[in-house]
Amino acid sequence: MDINADVDPTDSEDSPDEEALRQYRAKLWAGAERRLWHTSVEGTVGQRLRELVDWAESEGHADDPVDMYGNGIVEEVERRVAEELGLPAAVFFPTGTMAQQVALRCWAGRTGSPVVGLHPLAHPEVHEGGAFGAVSGLRTVHLTDAPRLPTAEEVRDHPEPFGTLMLELPLRDAGFVLPSWDELTEVVEAARERDAVVHFDGARLWECTTLFGRGLPEIAGLADSVYVSFYKSLGGLSGAALAGPEDVMEEARVWRHRYGGLVAQQYPAALSALRGLAVELPLLPSYVRHARVVAEAVREEFAAAGVGWSRVCPEVPHTHQFQVWLPYDPEVLTAAAAAQTEATGTALFRRWFSPGAGGPPEVAVTELTVTRPGLEWTAEDVRAAVRDFLSRIEG
Repeated sequence: MDINADVDPTDSEDSPDEEALRQYRAKLWAGAERRLWHTSVEGTVGQRLRELVDWAESEGHADDPVDMYGNGIVEEVERRVAEELGLPAAVFFPTGTMAQQVALRCWAGRTGSPVVGLHPLAHPEVHEGGAFGAVSGLRTVHLTDAPRLPTAEEVRDHPEPFGTLMLELPLRDAGFVLPSWDELTEVVEAARERDAVVHFDGARLWECTTLFGRGLPEIAGLADSVYVSFYKSLGGLSGAALAGPEDVMEEARVWRHRYGGLVAQQYPAALSALRGLAVELPLLPSYVRHARVVAEAVREEFAAAGVGWSRVCPEVPHTHQFQVWLPYDPEVLTAAAAAQTEATGTALFRRWFSPGAGGPPEVAVTELTVTRPGLEWTAEDVRAAVRDFLSRIEG
């Protein structure tokens, strides 16, 4: 389950009343006067289109011709991504799911191995319905069960051969966690020792530069291919890019067509990607730094309130997103979050979720993100909001 979404579109068994309640909460949080972040699905069609048109006019894109089957503005996005990542070429895809299947299929053909080593919490294993095996004929092996990326030793010692090592940076479902730079380089070296290629699931790679203390080209340069998303951190409408060697990207274009990804026109998504690269990308380091202020204030206020068992994970965020855990029923906490926003106009937390069968019982987890509106919050603002939220928990 995507615990960063306000509405769960996969839950078709809910009653109309429950669906109406979710929709009400989503609208409530989207309209909050004070919040830590905007989501990519907030706002109306008119608002989003006007915002995009205003930016296009200010940057001289309004008179650009629309694209047709990947030319024009889509090619501009591809050039810009390749430049940002310091890689030879990039290909625009309508979704990251498709981009990564294509990447790993290309590498399987080159290595002769359909086996992909990854983490069991990686996005393809948790959120894509077994697409690797069902659609692409790939098979996965898990190199560790720990809530972190695998170590170099785990890569070297895994008993089964694999042709590609896939690393999700950051590992979202473990709390947006990253290895250290030295650990990452050692893991990549260990994969090379096994003659495996390395692919980065970099949906959120854009915000990894702060922790690593390295620029995007140096980070991306460790891998043989990299996928990046335009809507998760950059606020785009949709879309993704795959970047890597020229010959692999040429093959990726062939497979993109075969998978149904050669869309006739994608200029709204491509334009929003350019806007995200120009407007949001330079701000991400400030979001990451302020997320650490927010996380510390949340943790301190939980301790001061005597909440009992609670967690901010990781304790010092690696990116501008992190998990928060509390020992209550998720519906109780979701109701308290909505009540706080309704009464005060402040959205601190949003939906809370059960950690699932593998998690500890009688606890709930949510995610906090810091983007532009969150930069205005001081540590005391956060603490005050936490106190108010805790006062609204019933039961």
